[in-house]
Amino acid sequence: MCLSTVYFEDGGERKKLAEQVGGIAVDGEKVTLTDLLGEETVVEGEIVKVDLLENYIVLRGAGAGTGA
Repeated sequence: MCLSTVYFEDGGERKKLAEQVGGIAVDGEKVTLTDLLGEETVVEGEIVKVDLLENYIVLRGAGAGTGA
């Protein structure tokens, strides 16, 4: 199983946003992350980098939203 950790980049600093993420949906500037248990985290921003070998994703943009 290939799950990733998602980080939010703000001013050159990366903060962990979500772990064990298996799904990502992008709708305009809204990014919805779905973890292994089906919990969703919604942020406004854009995907900056996806590293499938190291299992991490970096987002940048408006900031953390709310869990759904």
